[in-house]
Amino acid sequence: MTMKVDIQGHCDQRFLAVKDAFAKNFESGSEVGASFAVTINGEYVVDIWGGYSDAARTSPWEQNTITNVYSTTKVMTALCALILADRGQLNLDARVADYWPEFAQAGKEKILVRWLLSHSAGLPCFDEPLSLETLYDWEKTVQLLEKQEPWWEPGTRSVYHMVTFGYLVGELVRRVSGKSFGTFFRDEVAIPLGADFHIGLAEEHDARVAEMIPLPPMDPPPIEPGSMVGKIYFNTPIIPAYSDRAWRAAEIPASNGHGNARSAARIGSVLACGGELDGLRLLSQATIDRAIEEQFRDIDPAIGMLIKWGLGFGLIADERLPCLNPRSFYWGGLGGSWLEMDPDSGMCFSYVMNKLEGLAEDKRMIALRNALFSVMQEKK
Repeated sequence: MTMKVDIQGHCDQRFLAVKDAFAKNFESGSEVGASFAVTINGEYVVDIWGGYSDAARTSPWEQNTITNVYSTTKVMTALCALILADRGQLNLDARVADYWPEFAQAGKEKILVRWLLSHSAGLPCFDEPLSLETLYDWEKTVQLLEKQEPWWEPGTRSVYHMVTFGYLVGELVRRVSGKSFGTFFRDEVAIPLGADFHIGLAEEHDARVAEMIPLPPMDPPPIEPGSMVGKIYFNTPIIPAYSDRAWRAAEIPASNGHGNARSAARIGSVLACGGELDGLRLLSQATIDRAIEEQFRDIDPAIGMLIKWGLGFGLIADERLPCLNPRSFYWGGLGGSWLEMDPDSGMCFSYVMNKLEGLAEDKRMIALRNALFSVMQEKK
């Protein structure tokens, strides 16, 4: 279904090709509602939105529309841990059990903090299926992770910790800061930056949350349910009822952050700008530099493609994602959302939408990224 939409927001004249690419996504019928934002040195050069916030196409996507960005939330989660590391409160080379003694069960006593951030702790899934209600119970989920045996010798390989990443890193943040993860993120990141991004969404915001439009029918991947990859996908429910109040309210730092492109890019700008934005310093350039040092590089069996991990972020790995500068880093979410930072140009961009399209890089995001990079390369 093709759709002509009125693209709202601000776009610097030199980035009009990006706005055109955004409009073409709607015209092709691949978009329902979306937002796209680009910052350079912390300033918005693109902040646009359009389409509809509901599947029936009756409610326009507004400036303050937000929605679930799934695993793009992991950028925020890594940032919180790095803030504590930068303050000297969390040693990335220390044992997790030094901060979280109960974690040292089932052969996990030697796991290092940085292995959690690089998806190499050997804990990508739970042995038994979990319900959504269990995921909503932080204490119960954390206790299950305390009892979980690693799937491999920790620190020797990486496999995407799709859901467990948020609880592992989030519990460290809670143990060190004394605050729940969502509270720490709100107090130390979202409020200071004025970013409309939430991990644990208050009910007062429900009216402006866009309706998620499910993934199209796909042939199930050839995964053995009892295998590690099978358990990653089948033992934790990753797609809830989209309007579930309990899902929105829960603090699930791997996958239930709610925001839009503007707020995600605002937060990502801190990482693209050396840790400081508008006179507010959240972390040092040295900590960012360490976070984007390569930890592991391999074909990730849970994602099915080459992934190069830093500490909490994916690093540009190959020709699959050409980049402006080789130190660029990123992560994205189920269905298409994306957040990417380029510290060498001070550029950050984010894409957030409500129509879920796939499990890997989204063609709509790629079209926007290509248009953006063409403009950026012309400026060089």
